[in-house]
Amino acid sequence: MSKLTEIPGAIASYLLQIEAVALSPKQPFTWTSGIKSPIYCDNRLTMSYPEVREYIAESFAAVIRESYPDAEVIAGTATAGIPHAAWVAQKLNLPMAYIRDKAKGHGKQNQIEGLIKSGQKVVVIEDLISTGGSSLKAALAVKEAGGQPLAVLAIFSYQLDKAVNAFAEAGIPLQSLSNYGVLMEVALEQGKIESDDVQSLKAWREDPSSFGI
Repeated sequence: MSKLTEIPGAIASYLLQIEAVALSPKQPFTWTSGIKSPIYCDNRLTMSYPEVREYIAESFAAVIRESYPDAEVIAGTATAGIPHAAWVAQKLNLPMAYIRDKAKGHGKQNQIEGLIKSGQKVVVIEDLISTGGSSLKAALAVKEAGGQPLAVLAIFSYQLDKAVNAFAEAGIPLQSLSNYGVLMEVALEQGKIESDDVQSLKAWREDPSSFGI
């Protein structure tokens, strides 16, 4: 296992290698919200690459051992966080649960599947942090169920201020294995973007609504 300091760059390199993340500052992607974005991220692809998913799982486990050693449950967000939470829980020999976006409309009407006992300390696993809304909602669902959300950990974060501020206001730690800033550095080193693209990429992170072509 690499040292914790090596994880962000290694994850960014893996995501670029399998094309889970792509940077295209000159021909931006369009999100469902209509926002023009120079980055496209689909971390679900990591499931299909055993070496990548193993590194991600061990990296999550290393962060939890280092920063959240008292974690008692690993909870994945539905749906993309579920497989990663399962792999991490297996490595740490901890119970695993998952959190729906909202309670089911039938049966027991559960929002949380699996068992989170009152007072248990929970680490929430997510694949991607954009504005942070759904991830924060999952963490708050843990709290409403009587658990104690220690943190939300994600594979990758866009580092948008909206997410950072929302988690800070809620008092819940947010941490990602890699992030937009590191990805730009690795992409530049690998020749996937040019040096004159960096400024516009940084500008997008500061104000996503202003980016366009």
